[in-house]
Amino acid sequence: MKIPWLSSPRHTASRRVAGIFLSFLTAVLTIALLSPAQEPPPIPRESSDSLDGAVIFRQHCATCHGTDARGHGPMSMALKHGAPDLTRISQRNNGKFPAERVRETIEGTKPEGPGHGSREMPVWGPVFHEIEWDRDLGNVRIEAITKYLQTLQQK
Repeated sequence: MKIPWLSSPRHTASRRVAGIFLSFLTAVLTIALLSPAQEPPPIPRESSDSLDGAVIFRQHCATCHGTDARGHGPMSMALKHGAPDLTRISQRNNGKFPAERVRETIEGTKPEGPGHGSREMPVWGPVFHEIEWDRDLGNVRIEAITKYLQTLQQK
């Protein structure tokens, strides 16, 4: 039995278009579901467990001291006394870089003098000593930052 409105040429063309569309949609979905997922390329990052003095400085010190170590980091304005210019450590010490005092300051073991005021700089020693669960490379990191700061000294 033929139903007139289902067998009309217009209806037959609509069914054909719908069939083609469904076939196309099925093919696209099948390809999308079966193709391997494309992962975006990895974003290069500096490792948080780096032993490179420049990398450690950028990760932990540049926020206050600035990437150039001149004391103009984004957080320096929030400090009561500002962040010191670390490129002039030798100049402030009669031309000699006081490596031991710098290490002690970073680690937090240097006693503060009476005129220094409160300590605004974070004590990094415990942080650097606890990055790895299976070994303590804190002294290596502190030495790396100290040597990096020594390379930045103005003549």
